[in-house]
Amino acid sequence: MATVLPALTPVEETLYVTLAGRALDSRSRFSVLGDTLSDEVAMKIGYNPDDIVVPRAKAVDVAMRSKMLDDVVRGFISRHPDAVVLDLGVGLDTRVVRVAPPETVDWYDVDLPGVVKVREQVLPHRANVHAVATDVTDPRWLDALPGDRAAVVVCDGLLPFLTEAEFTALLNRLTGHFPHGEVAFNNYPRYAVRILKRMRSTRALGALVRHGGFDDPHEPERWDPDLELVEEMLAARLPAPPGMPAVYRLANRLIGLSPKLARKFTAIDRYRF
Repeated sequence: MATVLPALTPVEETLYVTLAGRALDSRSRFSVLGDTLSDEVAMKIGYNPDDIVVPRAKAVDVAMRSKMLDDVVRGFISRHPDAVVLDLGVGLDTRVVRVAPPETVDWYDVDLPGVVKVREQVLPHRANVHAVATDVTDPRWLDALPGDRAAVVVCDGLLPFLTEAEFTALLNRLTGHFPHGEVAFNNYPRYAVRILKRMRSTRALGALVRHGGFDDPHEPERWDPDLELVEEMLAARLPAPPGMPAVYRLANRLIGLSPKLARKFTAIDRYRF
């Protein structure tokens, strides 16, 4: 029997696009992420990922950026085994299961109330994982989180749905709350934002997009002077997933030769503070 879902707002419903991407990727013999739990979650909520027209390339994009953010979190935890992890706008992402942090880590999955209700029904519970049902633009939710430990903050697909002022204020609150840490999120160049508004699979999201994107990975350093860019992770420069067709590997190699061109595709920017 499918899980009975609460009524979700249009912004909350955007979680279906990334859920579909991870689920469809897991069904592929060339899977990047291997996140079969996402497919199980989709079935639990009575959602067929095929109902959203997600091209294979888009599913790979979702899986690649998820994998890169997973690697950021794993690397940070390896250096800070008592870290605080924040996954902002988490949707129905299963990152905490994929990363499997030790019990010394406090992990916070942050999203709007409707999304948190669904997560509580369909995802396994862990003692060191805490759900925070809030709008990330509310300045008060951070008050309840520990502020004396290193923190790594990741967000996948959140930026387009906040204005630049809202995203800047969020960054400033995060870097002001924790003594030090890292922030990583997928870059949305202006070109990608235009595509997001026009693609058949994401056109319905166009009215919800509130950020114009940015082309220079150093731009967030101007939004928050406590941030320092330490890594620009360009998917086109990463090894192709095992078994990927030769044409995909060749296209990636050619795109990766140009940073300007590679930034038009999947990229994760990682900053320290």
